Amino acid sequence: MSLREGQFRNPSGCAIVGVIDRSGKTMTGEGMILASEVMHDRSNGLGGGFAGYGIYPHYKEFYAFHLFYDGKGAQAETEAFVGRHFEIVYSSEIQTRKLPSVKNEPLIFRYFLAPLPRKLANSHLDEREYVARCVNRINAEISGAYVFSSGKNMGIFKGVGYPEDIGRFYRLEEYEGYAWTCHGRYPTNTPGWWGGAHPFGLLDFSIVHNGEISSYDANRRYIEMFGYKCTLQTDTEVITYIIDYLVRKRGLTLDEAAHVIAASFWSTIADKDPESRERETLLRRMFPSLLVTGPFSIILGYTGGLMALNDRLKLRSMVCAEKGDKAYISSEESAIRRIEPDLDKIFAPAGGEPVVYELYKGGRD
Repeated sequence: MSLREGQFRNPSGCAIVGVIDRSGKTMTGEGMILASEVMHDRSNGLGGGFAGYGIYPHYKEFYAFHLFYDGKGAQAETEAFVGRHFEIVYSSEIQTRKLPSVKNEPLIFRYFLAPLPRKLANSHLDEREYVARCVNRINAEISGAYVFSSGKNMGIFKGVGYPEDIGRFYRLEEYEGYAWTCHGRYPTNTPGWWGGAHPFGLLDFSIVHNGEISSYDANRRYIEMFGYKCTLQTDTEVITYIIDYLVRKRGLTLDEAAHVIAASFWSTIADKDPESRERETLLRRMFPSLLVTGPFSIILGYTGGLMALNDRLKLRSMVCAEKGDKAYISSEESAIRRIEPDLDKIFAPAGGEPVVYELYKGGRD
């Protein structure tokens, strides 16, 4: 008898991979598709997805909303809401390629938006907070509508299927960006559905994740006190909101945010130099409910860079590599070598220590 989802566990499932050209040169999504093929067996066909940065240069000043709709009713209600809050500069159905392996796709649309000046002024919010609240309202209040990407000059493409099939479904070989991430999903506790595939995004932040968050309920209850709503039926969604809260709202650096999410043990902190000990003690005391426990490896994408982070015990695999201007992050070395066999440097990050790759100064954003 074959086991159904939820009746088995794959302790190291899910595949993640990312690449950035720090010079700002663009590359198509084809490389991420090829890398994901090597890690095919880390997925089970219930979710795959990609995030690309720098892919909308002609609309880079506008927020690019990607939406799933369960039907025309949800689309009409959402477009009415969007029209009350934004100028719609351009909209279209996202072009896809029919594949036998990708089934039951929802309606998939794209909108380039600018907040209406009067609405924004009357809200007494800064622009990014205004946009984030609109995204949360659509996802929480409009049945059958899901904003799954909302940043500037970037986009998320995801669905139910193996990642290599999802990449070809979205025709990612036709997009060019300076950075890409990819995820192949092996869900064990939550449904395989289009909105639950990775990456998860809010504004320009995107997260791909391999692992399981045992602290999800505590993390969710805390973050929802600040207006976020976890509606997409998977624990990974909360990591995106934690990053947004810590970096955008609280002004922490990526390094500081990483030491909240994957905080060192108290015994480890006690052995550090006085400056590090004081800083990490303060972070642990300020944000105890945002410590993410359980095995995980994540890649954070954001405008201008990628960050790799393991849990503090390094219970999930992750390697980083470099070749010239390009930097790579992956669950497996083999995926990186599929697209770049001759590397200058390769290493495994330490547990709880972030690795950040960013565009050189003067690079594209």
